[in-house]
Amino acid sequence: MPSQTGSLAITGDPDADRLLNTDPLALLIGMLLDQQVPMEWAFRGPATLVSRLGGLNADAVADMDPEVFLEACRAKPAIHRFPKSMAGRIQDLCRHLVDHHGGDAADVWRGASDGTDLSRRLRALPGYGAEKTMIFVAILAKRMSVAPEGWEAAAGPFADDVPRSVADIDSPESLAAVRAWKKAQKAAGKSKQD
Repeated sequence: MPSQTGSLAITGDPDADRLLNTDPLALLIGMLLDQQVPMEWAFRGPATLVSRLGGLNADAVADMDPEVFLEACRAKPAIHRFPKSMAGRIQDLCRHLVDHHGGDAADVWRGASDGTDLSRRLRALPGYGAEKTMIFVAILAKRMSVAPEGWEAAAGPFADDVPRSVADIDSPESLAAVRAWKKAQKAAGKSKQD
């Protein structure tokens, strides 16, 4: 159930972006998929799943036969270049949400007392490491108006105004700026956090 409206504009598809901006589970899944593929592809994955499954629901995904869910992830176009491992990660994420948040993805941040707690809650999600957690905290604050006290410290370098991650993308122009910045960092031998 939608609980927010955000300003993320990453996929190049207005419907896919709308899903990310209104469906907390879609946003968590998009961030989960954001590795080893272009950002647009990763964040388009939730919309692809909605079209194949008829919707996104943590309980339903958690309970799906893994082979059936894998086929939904693997069918052309696949949701990721590694659909099998990502299918497993998405189901693990959904199981965690069911077991710890009543199946409500937004409870991950709605229930957080501050930035430190939000970071801890995100890090507990399967597939969410340190950097993914910091970026997601920044997405929540910059794009979803979810900015608990101390979010800047929890987001680390992703809290600043440098166009360094998906948290800074709200238009085709800002997507281009993030891409250019990442390219320059890579050329200089630096990471997104530098």
